[in-house]
Amino acid sequence: MTTRNDVLKKIAKAAKAEGLDFDFVREGGNHSVYQLDGLAIPIGRHKGEIGNRYAEMIYKECEPKLGKRWWK
Repeated sequence: MTTRNDVLKKIAKAAKAEGLDFDFVREGGNHSVYQLDGLAIPIGRHKGEIGNRYAEMIYKECEPKLGKRWWK
């Protein structure tokens, strides 16, 4: 299990290493929307921990910019 903040930090660190922008855009209904170098990434607002499968789904949405299986 991991937290939402851990997921955000991991994406931000990888984006910085690649020289990409990772910015908060807006709040949606149940999600916060972030932009990874032009790619919209919705991340659910969860209290506490989120499941590893959900975290991996978020990471997979970042693959077009960060590369295949970048989180491993």
